[in-house]
Amino acid sequence: MAVLTFVEVAEGKIKKASFEAAYYGSQTAKGLGTESVAVVLGEASADEVASLGKVGITKALHVNDARFNSFDAKLFAKTISEAAGKVGANVVAISFNQNGKMLAPRVAIRLNAGYVPGAGELPVFSGSTATVKRAVFSGKASANYQIATENKVIAVTPNSLSPVKGDGVATVEAFAPAVSDADFTTKVKGVDKLTGHVPLTEADLVVSAGRGLKGPENWGMIEKLAEDLGAATACSRAVSDVDWRPHHEHVGQTGITIRPNLYIAVGISGAIQHLAGVNQSKTIVVINTDPEAPFFKAADYGIVGDAFDVVPKLIAEVEKYKAGH
Repeated sequence: MAVLTFVEVAEGKIKKASFEAAYYGSQTAKGLGTESVAVVLGEASADEVASLGKVGITKALHVNDARFNSFDAKLFAKTISEAAGKVGANVVAISFNQNGKMLAPRVAIRLNAGYVPGAGELPVFSGSTATVKRAVFSGKASANYQIATENKVIAVTPNSLSPVKGDGVATVEAFAPAVSDADFTTKVKGVDKLTGHVPLTEADLVVSAGRGLKGPENWGMIEKLAEDLGAATACSRAVSDVDWRPHHEHVGQTGITIRPNLYIAVGISGAIQHLAGVNQSKTIVVINTDPEAPFFKAADYGIVGDAFDVVPKLIAEVEKYKAGH
């Protein structure tokens, strides 16, 4: 028996969400008194893979193959399922990020496993039954799901747990899955990458704006505030729909769901569809001219004021703070 965690690599580095999932897997294994194993797909150094020991992984199966550098849900599900069989894992943890949402159900089908998406807390076991808590109704409530099947797949909500890192080093073992060239059905012909920006799905801090900015020409102050904070930029659907901002920045029910430590919303009213994508943020700051804006009900801190007055003052205060520290 073991707990297996899928670890995703990007440009030779383990993704932040995968470190969180690995911590979730290791703590689950600790509670069960069993081994915590990771399966790492894609090229990375041995030291990078061994660093999973810092979050409690004892052994890492590494597929150090360039063909796995590009995500393919069908191929990855086959490989993860094979790894689970190799180590005798009956619990598999996967990050509930964009790729994980496509991957985890496929793994569950292959393993004939019960599946809980979007877990926010560690599972509680009673015998062979696991109870997993997750948010429901766009984060307005929570529900406990029971998995009574022998095999279990749990997709972990990013940023739901803060990994406690130690000095451990994982044992790295080369893993050669039983795949053929025919399994590599996805061919990547090109990749367009943003440089100099914090990826939205990996960001701890996010500065977002909506129609209150009146036009794309006014986004400079949002980008400046994000740059000073080391934050990612995001936007509401209304903004991306009119091409003021790229669609990959759209957060909300029909866009990306994020859970940063800090979410600053500028000129966004806070319709339920937008809140569904951000309401699990640890701290929400809202800046809006309308004191009745729905977003204020979800905010931890609110500023009633014109963004064109407030944001430049925030920028000045952040730069003043940074200059003195």
